[in-house]
Amino acid sequence: MTPKIREVWLDGSPEGVCELTDALRHALAGGQPVLPLNAKDPGAKALRDAMAPDQPVEPDTAVIIATSGSTGAPKGVLLSAEALLASANATYEAIGPHGPWLLATPPHYIGGLQVITRSIVAGLEPILHDGDFASGAEKMDGDAFYTALVPTQLVDVLDKGGPALEALKTFEKIIIGGAPLHPEVRERATRAGLGVVGAYGMSETASGCFYDGRPLHCVGFEFGDNQRIRISGDTLAHGYRLQPELTAECFADGWFETSDRGRIDEDGRLEVLGRVDDMINTGGVKVPATAVERVLISQFGVKDACVVGVPHHRWGETVVAVIVADGEPSIEWLRAAVRKAAGPAAVPKRFEFVDELPLRGPGKIDRAAVLRSLLSSGK
Repeated sequence: MTPKIREVWLDGSPEGVCELTDALRHALAGGQPVLPLNAKDPGAKALRDAMAPDQPVEPDTAVIIATSGSTGAPKGVLLSAEALLASANATYEAIGPHGPWLLATPPHYIGGLQVITRSIVAGLEPILHDGDFASGAEKMDGDAFYTALVPTQLVDVLDKGGPALEALKTFEKIIIGGAPLHPEVRERATRAGLGVVGAYGMSETASGCFYDGRPLHCVGFEFGDNQRIRISGDTLAHGYRLQPELTAECFADGWFETSDRGRIDEDGRLEVLGRVDDMINTGGVKVPATAVERVLISQFGVKDACVVGVPHHRWGETVVAVIVADGEPSIEWLRAAVRKAAGPAAVPKRFEFVDELPLRGPGKIDRAAVLRSLLSSGK
């Protein structure tokens, strides 16, 4: 008999995390598959319905990570116990001995869920972050303990300093995922004495599968057309919930086709260049949005940035930068920095300043929502 999916609705409370931990522990041992959901998300019911929890679950599924993705279309990533455990065990091999974890990111996303998995592998309960890293560190016990953050959390701690920063210095390693760890932020963290590790991965790879540009021992990779990153190995999901055509398109012959472009840098590490579909075609010149964002974020006074291509009758698309600023950075200075680093075609034709950027997950900017906002405002 095919086991029914167990829904776990998470509201940020310790009780919800305990329920998910118990459900995940059973799923990893071959029990009922788990579907974690965010009780605070107005769209969660529609996402849950799209996962059809009353229908038979695909074989070998321990967890379904439900996501609306970058396009807004719901999909459920099917992860086996073997994939989740392979990722957790390879993580320990890469960063240090078994130890307790502070859960500081939402557990209905793969990054938070894997913090719980790693805790289970270590025979421990995850420690729930209550907004105070200092009190969280006091609850940790052992020679080595860990946490996983998104870059914005790290930047907030670096900016504020104080007890939170001192507490994070006591962690053996701090995995930074969900979005790129920019070199300037890494340098600040290293100078502050933090043991940060930049992770690249996704739900389909059971969380980070590259640490600091190096693949985990059970992960293989290659580059396909247009420098598209392809990944193989034990941490791979086995498809998408009730979407056999999408599964066949993305998973074939033991390989997963990511949506990201990459290359190997001079140190032999993977450098992620951005999404394949984030290329802006302006006047016949292709501009990688991520490359422009990387330049802008490295400039004084820029806390975050999103670069999009806005339709234009003459150029096809124009480059527009939407920025979260700390103070009033000089637009001419920003343009000069982009021109020098990425060429004249990459220079944004327009800058918009906002208080915050929309997110589609922890640390992930919703580029489509930024573009929709620009188009709806007539800008």
